[in-house]
Amino acid sequence: MRPGARQQAAIEILSSLENQRQPAADAVKAWMLSHRFAGSKDRAEIGDLVFGALRWKQSSAWRMGADDPRAWVWGALCWGFGWSAEQIEQSTYNDPHAPSPPTEAERAALASATLDGAPAHVRGDYPEWLDESLARMFGESRAEEGAALAATAPLDLRTNVLKSTRDKLIEALSESPKLKEPPLASPHTREGVRIPWSQGRNFPWATEQAFVKGWFEVQDEGSQIAALMSGAKPGMQVADVCAGGGGKTLALAALMQNKGQVFAHDVDGRRLAPVKERADRAGVRNVQIRAPMRTKDALDDLRERMDVVFVDAPCTGSGTWRRNPDSKWRLRPNALAKRLEEQRDALALGAGLVKPGGVLIYVTCSVLPEENEDQVRAFAGNGFAPMSVAELKARGVEAGMNADAPMHDRGVGVQMTPLTTGCDGFFVAGLRRV
Repeated sequence: MRPGARQQAAIEILSSLENQRQPAADAVKAWMLSHRFAGSKDRAEIGDLVFGALRWKQSSAWRMGADDPRAWVWGALCWGFGWSAEQIEQSTYNDPHAPSPPTEAERAALASATLDGAPAHVRGDYPEWLDESLARMFGESRAEEGAALAATAPLDLRTNVLKSTRDKLIEALSESPKLKEPPLASPHTREGVRIPWSQGRNFPWATEQAFVKGWFEVQDEGSQIAALMSGAKPGMQVADVCAGGGGKTLALAALMQNKGQVFAHDVDGRRLAPVKERADRAGVRNVQIRAPMRTKDALDDLRERMDVVFVDAPCTGSGTWRRNPDSKWRLRPNALAKRLEEQRDALALGAGLVKPGGVLIYVTCSVLPEENEDQVRAFAGNGFAPMSVAELKARGVEAGMNADAPMHDRGVGVQMTPLTTGCDGFFVAGLRRV
């Protein structure tokens, strides 16, 4: 396919999203299945165009003076991927499958339009109804923080120290013919590895021998930092009560050097399905999977016994908009209200497992204060006291976080963001049972 045809394909996919609510990845996949002539390079570039259009949808619409898929795609090409107005126009000529050439107004916009005078939610490419929340969080820098959340994201890996070291992992991946350049040590953790977006977006990491041998897991550096701040150590009793597929469960087990116990639980037992296979590959031997049971409480025998309870609470995922740019446009106020209720339930579930003097670690991948510090402050006082930010950071540094890792101090916790920390938008707080 020629560049113009790829643009038209992206426009068609985005138009289908306008008519039916579904994840963008599903819409892209459906288009590919019905257009099997598209090669692997075509599929990759069409996907980049679709997700790029969604990343920069509002700022593109403002500059282009039109809020439609054609404007979003050309806006992504121009201001996201660096195409000139002339390149975009030339790509539409002599191709019957390309969009019609730019109009005079579109040519002028692509050549010289700016965001001067645009409101914060347009400059930051986030839904207008969230502006008040993000103003509480970031103040006058919310447009810059939003723009960073709209940017592309690297592929982050966590070295599995039970089987390898970061140096060995970087050396092994550097020999991969599928990477043009060696991966980098990630900036804020001792075991993290980072592959830039330009390579990581299509890197088939699951086929690498290093992965098959259990040397690494895919995990954003912010998520790695959250696990480090847990303070989990060898010999402890730890519960991960919103374990999902087990990414943080495995990180906790590695911190504990396979000594002590990690109990992995999720209210939706189906999410726990990958945990055993992942644990076996990683050489993890101290994880017990506690799926929900119909007739009894699967966690009853753990009550008031846990040194650390890790609550990676359900949330809007606003901190991961770099990886799921369509999710920000599908988010609605009622969904936020539902997440807040689920978070309160998760905190209540985890609280009953913490032993006196033990710690509950509350984590979200959100940048909304309603889901973060508001929840912590509302929960504190029920036999729990918020841990100081200094103590929370000290726990992370002791476990392998760099002492100078930058993050927002939210009084009762810390907020990481792409702009500040270079990772996804994770919030972490600690509460000690008193």
